[in-house]
Amino acid sequence: MVVDYDLLAQALSGPHQGDPYHHPEPIRTIAFRARTAAIREALRHVHATDIYVIHSMPTPSWLATYAEHHAEIVTIDPGRDVVMARIAAERPASARAVATRWYNNRAAQGEGRQGTPAPRPQGPGPRHPQCTPPPRSSRSW
Repeated sequence: MVVDYDLLAQALSGPHQGDPYHHPEPIRTIAFRARTAAIREALRHVHATDIYVIHSMPTPSWLATYAEHHAEIVTIDPGRDVVMARIAAERPASARAVATRWYNNRAAQGEGRQGTPAPRPQGPGPRHPQCTPPPRSSRSW
């Protein structure tokens, strides 16, 4: 199971609705609330299926929730230069500010260097059998 805000917003917008990353306020609000509900429900099923939550800037509260469920946090970071080039080519200009905030937060927390993944958290690991390989996506950030 994959829970991803962008996919939910696209699904709510319907096919052929223009820019897949720029939605009107009602779609953004509904997609965000649907994502929150989907995450909460998905966490109830971690014993039965693999759950992949795409969450670029989880709050401390969300991190605590994930820790309670023994989530494995995986940071995928191809590096600031690559991300900014992809944004310039594929995303709205507003995504640049989001990416800048993400990199600034990581630097402030001392996590990783450009292009270097942050250390993976240590702990008991998931309570379910070994996960299957993560799903592939045709979109990149």
